[in-house]
Amino acid sequence: MEADPQLAHNAALLRQPLTTLDDLLARGLRVAELGAIVDLSADADGSTLDAADLEFGPPILEPPSLRDFYAFEGHVKTMWERRGGTVPEAWYRIPIFYFSNVSEIRGPGDPVWSPAASQELDYELEVAALIDTPVHDLRAERAEEAIGGYLILNDWSARDLQREETAVRLGPAKGKDFASSIGPWLVTPDELADARQEKGYNLVMTATVNGSELSHGTWADAQFSFGEMLARASADTRLRPGDLIGSGTVGTGCLLEVRDEFLKRYLEPGDEVTLAVERLGSLTTPIVERPMNR
Repeated sequence: MEADPQLAHNAALLRQPLTTLDDLLARGLRVAELGAIVDLSADADGSTLDAADLEFGPPILEPPSLRDFYAFEGHVKTMWERRGGTVPEAWYRIPIFYFSNVSEIRGPGDPVWSPAASQELDYELEVAALIDTPVHDLRAERAEEAIGGYLILNDWSARDLQREETAVRLGPAKGKDFASSIGPWLVTPDELADARQEKGYNLVMTATVNGSELSHGTWADAQFSFGEMLARASADTRLRPGDLIGSGTVGTGCLLEVRDEFLKRYLEPGDEVTLAVERLGSLTTPIVERPMNR
């Protein structure tokens, strides 16, 4: 700003304190406007810090809501086959989602533990989109214009609790609401544009446990685009800046699908889970004993 006194005049972002992304969205600013800070940092010697010297938290601290979809046929088909059924015809027509819990958001390196009543902790490998402008009744062909960026999502599951809930055709609830991990980066859509393929992006998604790769898929396999998911999510309701939209689990992207072949068990204290998506980085979570005060 000292080099160019017009910067503060030209960019609203540079006329106010830089705090959290939550705060910026609440002021009506969009993620793309952060480009002014990036450009300024690139032009100034010593104004950027090495990632190794930083402690990362979740990119968005208090999302107003988290809608998690069910967009990958490989995962959906496996889940239904394990129940002795087939994928319902409606799944191919309607992007389906559930509301997760936003009070238990975790960031990179934050520990996760099993709920007290569970013995079957599982990871789920997903991508999430961050909404950065108020919208409603979006059309699928333009809905992705409301996305400020993409990030990795680990939609943790307690499979034994989830199994009981789904048996009565309601939920998931306690099988899901104990933790959701996101981060480390928020990547703007323009950074992914050249990888666009079909309903997603030709970007590899993997999950490792204790350094061994157990899950491998691609975002391009999604049955529904984020535009289609957003059209469904915003129908007759408002989406707010900070809302998160999850893709659902990529095929092979959880222990329920691959446990028998690889790990032979669910997650236990001492395990370390790393989800990685090309261009979105990697999200590592240590699994720990449930704290005594929880």
